[in-house]
Formats: sequence, C-alpha cells, structure tokens
Amino acid sequence: MSRIGKKIIPVPAGVDVTIQGKQVQVKGPKGTLTHVCVPEIAAAVENGTITVTLADPDAKKGAALWGLTRALIANMVRGVSEGYTKTLEINGVGYKAAVQGTKLILTVGFSHPVEYQLPQGIVASVEKNVITIAGIDRQLVGQVAAEIRAVKKPEPYKGKGIKYSNEVIRRKVGKVIKTAA
Repeated sequence: MSRIGKKIIPVPAGVDVTIQGKQVQVKGPKGTLTHVCVPEIAAAVENGTITVTLADPDAKKGAALWGLTRALIANMVRGVSEGYTKTLEINGVGYKAAVQGTKLILTVGFSHPVEYQLPQGIVASVEKNVITIAGIDRQLVGQVAAEIRAVKKPEPYKGKGIKYSNEVIRRKVGKVIKTAA
C-alpha cells in the first residue's frame, strides 16, 4: 500500500477542483491545470479535500501509479495557488543574460548569443547574474531550468557556466607547474 497515495490533499481557499470521469481539473488564482488519471485510479473531492484511491485494488499498475497520481494532483493544487520558481546563477567573466519578450538571450562564452524560446506559461526574469524561472506547472518549470542550465554547464576548474542557485560545484585542482631545482 502506498503511504503517499493514502494522504489527503487539502484544497486552499480560492482553488476549485472539478473531477469529470478520470479528468481532474484544478483552477486557481494563477491559472488552470488538468490531469487525466489512469483507469485503475479514482479521485474524489469531499469537504475541501481530495482523496486518491485505487479503483481496482488488485491491479498492479494502479498500485504502482497511486502515489505518483496523488503527488501530481498535489503539485497542481500548489501550482495554481502559489506557483513554482527555480533560480539559476551565471558565473564567468562576460557571461550575461537578458529577456526580450518571450526569448531568453544568453551570452555565455560562445561566438554567438544563444536564444532560448520560453514555452507558454513560463515567465523568466534576470537581475544581474541571477535568472528566475516561474510558472504554475512544476514539471515544466524544472524542465525549462534544466534546458537553460544545459546550454553551458558549470565546469569544475573555475566554476564558469550556469548553475542552480543551491547547487554546489565540486572544484578540481588545476595543473601544478614545478620549477627545476
């Protein structure tokens, strides 16, 4: 039995949850998200809480996806009420970023600036060397942050590149030049 799947999901004020068949729709002040549950899983809204249960207790697929489905619905509820953010730092001489409309322009040591098209529902802002990615879909925010980081991963010798703000880069010692005695 899933420990996470058994937990109830509290619905905060200002968030509306509707369930039609296997489709769960969550509306909040920041937007709307939907999720389609697998046939082996059922969701219900009662007294301001959401419960996720197994429709068929003997189905192995349902048992495997029970906790995942509950976590996805909980992430949707939090996303439409609070939203999600990821912060990235740019380290390196001459490295910078700028937002132009729905494009993020990165100047990170290549012969040309790299343009990253932000998907719909994602907002980026840049202050000095910090890029902030915000949105209501947790998976999409994380995916965009990972793709931006992949443009120029931090290198282990000087730490130049794009890294998460809470990421620790393990530094390597460079080559040592010995003098002849």
